[in-house]
Amino acid sequence: MVKPTIILACVGLILFSCSKKPEEKPLETAIANPFFEEWETPFGVPPFERIKEEHYLPAFEEGMKQQNLEIEAIVNNSNPPSFENSVEAFNRSGNLLTKVTNVFNNLTSAHTNAELQKIEAEVKPLLAKHNDDINLNENLFLRIKPVYDQRESLNLNPEQSMLLEKTYKEFVRGGANLDNDKKSRFREINEELSVLSVKFDKNVLDETNAFELVIEKKEDLAGLPQSVITAASEAAKERGYEGKWVITLHKPSFIPFLQYSEKRSLREKVFKAFANLCNNNNEFDNKRIVSRIAALRAEKARLLGYKTHADFILEENMAKNPDEVCTFLEQIWKPALAKAKEEARDLQAMIQEEGNDIKLKPWDWWFYAEKVKKAKYDLDDRILRPYFKLENVRQGAFDVASKLWGVTFHELEGMPKYHQDVNVVEVRDADGSHIGILYVDYFPRASKQGGAWMNAYRKQSHKNGKDIRPVIVNVGNFTKPTADTPSLISFDQALTLFHEFGHALHGLLSDCTYERLSGTDVPRDFVELPSQIMENWASAPEVIKSYARHYQTEEPIPDELLEKIKKSSHFNQGFATVEYLASSFLDMDWHTLTEPKEMDCTEFERTSMEKIGLIPEIIPRWRSTYFGHIFAGGYSSGYYSYIWAEVLDSDAFEAFKETSLFDKETARSFRENILERGGTEDPMTLYLRFRGAKPQIEPLLKKRGLL
Repeated sequence: MVKPTIILACVGLILFSCSKKPEEKPLETAIANPFFEEWETPFGVPPFERIKEEHYLPAFEEGMKQQNLEIEAIVNNSNPPSFENSVEAFNRSGNLLTKVTNVFNNLTSAHTNAELQKIEAEVKPLLAKHNDDINLNENLFLRIKPVYDQRESLNLNPEQSMLLEKTYKEFVRGGANLDNDKKSRFREINEELSVLSVKFDKNVLDETNAFELVIEKKEDLAGLPQSVITAASEAAKERGYEGKWVITLHKPSFIPFLQYSEKRSLREKVFKAFANLCNNNNEFDNKRIVSRIAALRAEKARLLGYKTHADFILEENMAKNPDEVCTFLEQIWKPALAKAKEEARDLQAMIQEEGNDIKLKPWDWWFYAEKVKKAKYDLDDRILRPYFKLENVRQGAFDVASKLWGVTFHELEGMPKYHQDVNVVEVRDADGSHIGILYVDYFPRASKQGGAWMNAYRKQSHKNGKDIRPVIVNVGNFTKPTADTPSLISFDQALTLFHEFGHALHGLLSDCTYERLSGTDVPRDFVELPSQIMENWASAPEVIKSYARHYQTEEPIPDELLEKIKKSSHFNQGFATVEYLASSFLDMDWHTLTEPKEMDCTEFERTSMEKIGLIPEIIPRWRSTYFGHIFAGGYSSGYYSYIWAEVLDSDAFEAFKETSLFDKETARSFRENILERGGTEDPMTLYLRFRGAKPQIEPLLKKRGLL
């Protein structure tokens, strides 16, 4: 997952956070506030230890003020509008604002606190207003539009042409052509949406942290691996429950509990707590927020002349409209649902074989799936975990990049960082030159949102003849080490680590002129290609063998275990595909509303799932009230993009399989045509340049065992 880097969502500005000193600022503020000075840290990374909560609001305010002055200078330029003095100048504006926003957004996701949450609630509406002030600035638009109108005669290179097209479209999509009454309503909608998204996110984090299953009796630990018991004991100590055990709603805690706990009533309690997150009619309830966000988005789309919010979003994606997305999803849904029903029958048969007279429920699926996997393939996650020490998996990902492109990774000591769990890595190219800095932050904590993602503290660009190198972060919620055991992660978590590292490579290897087009600033249904293709290497036997070593003996994973992993690769794929696709359909249903009407959230979701025939034993991977990707992130009408990109990555990986997994020429082409190019050209143009043909869906269906 890629987190949006800056809050200026409508214009879509991903502006450069350089260290240039602001021209206008009070001297005393400049001395006190680290955002108002050039960072003399190694590689110009943020001086985290010096940045305090009280620095943010003044920096945001000064950043907005400075960008307004820069825009005023563009508007008042007496020379005729040109690409350089209007489009390029506009996209170079806002350096200080981007600088503070990048740090703030990263920390509110990965290491927040009550004060940061308070600032976020205050600053989001200010940024929404600032964004609208830019989009709806008629005089500024009158400097952009004439350049766009004469674009055919300007002799621009492809990157300049893309920058011009995106800038013009974003003004139009940001309301520049609306009349005054509609502009006023447009502003109101954006301000309310900014407030609601912050509240949605905060509710999910707060209710996640509020839940704890306190286990007091040792017999209630039946079936749990020792690693899970130890982690639960340490979680209990942290909460003051000495001599007890605590299961939380952080995935490294509750997923293995659902897999192994023999106490069905406790599995049900934990599962329902997750499935009903922010749906408990309490202070954290998100039902009203969800329906309000969807209604406001529908109204905003209509103001701009679109039938639905999905039509508005998808216009900029590879899939150009909702019909194309739904047709694509249905192609996969039918075989996936059939496979899931077959898997449900297998699980029910296992229940009956054990002499249990119970009907399979959602809280049983993980538990009996593990049993069926053990019976069919003699494969148990508990056997695999000792071979997947987190540090070794991370090194495995680094080694893949080294073999493909010659890049190397060097851990740095004494670097500024925002939490003790964070590691800092310098990335160098094959010739030894500096590529960028990678922060890795892998363990769950109460101050961190759930899930895994990549983001940037500074994006790559070229400015005034200088190549500005990126500062990237990978964030995860993997199994924490205990007092006597290192972090031993599941194979699925290993795939996630490789996935987010793929996003990081997209940001690190970028070679674009404009930050607005660099790195991961590409259509949402293309951005997952560089991340998901890395999962193919993660699961390739020859690669697994290189990084999967027993944490105690250092022995490589045995061939018989590799063979079991290979044979079980299609296991439970019906379930995994169906729960994902269900969320994708739910996303599309919320965002294809043609009327700006608030719906009953529970009834709406029930109807949505009935329409596609979701079986009762499976729920959507993300239900509406905690579906942060679409109600607090950048994936509205775009959750389908993961499996859309899986078509791309499955097809793209075939290019390596046709030669070799580390073929230098294929790797060079992928780097030059995909990773370096960002959003400088149409994504299908870039893909065709790499692959030579459009992607086919068959490799995806084969990989998931659905063909």
